[in-house]
Amino acid sequence: MLLPQATTPGLHWKMKKSFTRSMLRDQKDFSEIDLKLEIVSQEALRRTIFPLGGLTKDFVKKIAAENRLHHVLQKKESMGICFVGKRNFEHFILQYLQPRPGKFISIEDSTVLGTHKGWFLYTLGQRAKISGMREPWYVVEKDGVKGDVLVAPRTDHPALYRDLLRTGRVHWIAEEPPAALVRDKMMECHFRFRHQMALVPCVLTLNQDGTVWVTAVTAVRALALGQFAVFYKGDECLGSGKILRLGPSLYTLQKGKSRAREAPEGSGDSPSLHPIP
Repeated sequence: MLLPQATTPGLHWKMKKSFTRSMLRDQKDFSEIDLKLEIVSQEALRRTIFPLGGLTKDFVKKIAAENRLHHVLQKKESMGICFVGKRNFEHFILQYLQPRPGKFISIEDSTVLGTHKGWFLYTLGQRAKISGMREPWYVVEKDGVKGDVLVAPRTDHPALYRDLLRTGRVHWIAEEPPAALVRDKMMECHFRFRHQMALVPCVLTLNQDGTVWVTAVTAVRALALGQFAVFYKGDECLGSGKILRLGPSLYTLQKGKSRAREAPEGSGDSPSLHPIP
C-alpha cells in the first residue's frame, strides 16, 4: 500500500518504531505522546510503532488536504473530557454518583459563600460557580470528609500554589531508577503534570520505597492528588509517578510565618512548614 506524501520539502511521512530504551519529547514543541506512554513498560515500548512519527498535527492536515481526505480536515478538535465530550460534566457524573451537598467556604475567613452538590465535581484550580457571587472564586482545597470546598478570590491566590509533592513508586523508563539519583539520592530535572504546561525545574529526592519527593524551583499552580508527575532530563522523558501527597500551599506557609513571628520566643507554637516523609 502506497502511503500519501506531502509536498513540503525535507519532510517525509513514515512509520516509526521505538527501538530506543527511552522516550524523547518533541524538539520543536510539546509532544502528547510522552504524557500517554510514560507508564508503558520497556518490553512494550520496544515493540511500539508510531505511524505518524514526529509529524505535527498541522503537517498531518496538510497531507490530508493534498490527498483530499476531507473528513479528516473537517473533524473538530476534541476539547471536552476524554470519553465524556462536551456533555455537562456535573449532569454526567451525577448519573453515577449520589449528590453529596456541601458548602463553598472562603479559605481566608471561613465565610460560607454558597452550596454545591458534591466536592467530587470540582478540581483544584478551576473556577467555582457560586450562585450570587459576581467576582470569580477558585477551588483551592477539598474536604472529602465534611464535603466542603475551600475557595479563594483570585486566580493567582497563594493558596493555589505549592512547591512540594510526593509521588507513589515511580515508573522509570530507561533506568530503574536513574543511576545519578541512586548515587546522590537527589537529582535535578524537570517535570509537568498537565497537558501542554511548561516544564518546571525541580529536584527529586529518592525514598527507600521507590517514591520521590519533588521540590519545584518555583511554586506551581493547582497541583492535585491523583495526577501524574512526569519527569524529564533534557529531551528525554524519564518516567512518572502518581501524586499522592502535597506540601503546604504558599498561603499556609505565609500564615505559618506570621504566627511564628507573633508567638513568644520558645513557646513552641511554630508549625512544621513541610510534611514529614
